[in-house]
Amino acid sequence: MKKIAVFSSGGDAPGMNACIRAVVRTGIKSGIEVMGIIRGYEGMIEGDFVEMDSHSVSNIIQNGGTILKTARSQAFRTPEGRKLAYDQLKSHGIDGVVAIGGDGTFSGASVFMHEYNIPFVGVPGTIDNDLYGTDFTIGYDTAINTAMSAIDNIKDTANAHNRVFFVEVMGRDSGFIALRSGIATGAEAVLIPESPTYIDKLVEQLNKNYADKKRASIIVVAEGDESGGAFKIAEEVKKRNAVYDTKITVLGHIQRGGRPTCMDRVLASRLGMEAVKALMDGVSGVMIGQIHNNISYTPFEKATKHHITVNPLLIDMVNILA
Repeated sequence: MKKIAVFSSGGDAPGMNACIRAVVRTGIKSGIEVMGIIRGYEGMIEGDFVEMDSHSVSNIIQNGGTILKTARSQAFRTPEGRKLAYDQLKSHGIDGVVAIGGDGTFSGASVFMHEYNIPFVGVPGTIDNDLYGTDFTIGYDTAINTAMSAIDNIKDTANAHNRVFFVEVMGRDSGFIALRSGIATGAEAVLIPESPTYIDKLVEQLNKNYADKKRASIIVVAEGDESGGAFKIAEEVKKRNAVYDTKITVLGHIQRGGRPTCMDRVLASRLGMEAVKALMDGVSGVMIGQIHNNISYTPFEKATKHHITVNPLLIDMVNILA
C-alpha cells in the first residue's frame, strides 16, 4: 500500500469527519499517501480527487456532515460507470479504498471488487444502525440524542396543552432510532417497521390513559412503519376518537446533522484507523465494525444482506414502562 483513497457515500452521518481524519492521519503515520474522493462514487467516476494531508483534516472532528461531501450515483450502478471509476482510480495510482457509508455503499463496493482488482474496506456510517457486523454505526448515537432532545421539548408543549403528539423520526427500514428515543423520553407508544402496528390497540391505550386523567401523550413513529408515517397514523386515531387534540411533528434531517457525540467521535476514529490497518494487512471486501468493544470484520455481502433485528426486550420496555 503506497496510496489509498477515502470517500463518504449515501446519507451523511455525524462522525464521518472524525473517520476521515482517522483514515488520513493513520495513513500518513504509516507512510501512505492519502487522497480524498469528493461526492462518493460520483466523484470517483468524474475524477474529483484531492490530496489529503494532516493539516487538511485539522479541526474537523467536532463537525457534522462530511468535508468530502456525499452523493448517490446512478452512473456507478452501470458497468460503464464502474469502468470509468476504475480508470480514475488507476490513473491516480490508488492501491486501496476506504468507503464510509451504509448498505448501498457496500453493495456498490462489493460489485466493483468482483469486476476489478482494487481492494475496498468499508466503515459503517449511517444513523439507522441497521448494518450487521457492528453494535453501533457511526452517527447513530448522535441521532438518537438529537431525537431525544427534540422529543423532550415537544413533551413540554404536549403537557401544557393536553395534546397527543405524533413524532416521526428517521428509520425507513429500521426502528432503532424510534425505539431508543421513545424509551428515553417515556413515550406512550413506539411504532416501528419491525413490529406490527394495531391502530385499534393504540386507541384503546390512549382511551385508558384519558380515562385515568392522562391527557397528554407522545407517540414516536419510525418513518417506515407499515401503517404509514405520523400523519397517516394520527389521522386514523382521530377517526376513531375525535376527542384527542392531535399534533404531528416530523423531525426529519435534523437527526443527520449536528456535532457528533463523544461516543460517535471515538467510534469513528477507531474504525477509521482500523480500516487503514486492514488494507495494510491485505484485508479487503469487509466492513470494519465493533462488537462488544472488539474489532470485527464482516464481508460486504453479509453486512448488507443480514440486517440486525430489533431486540424484543426494547419493545417490551416500551409496553411495560409507558
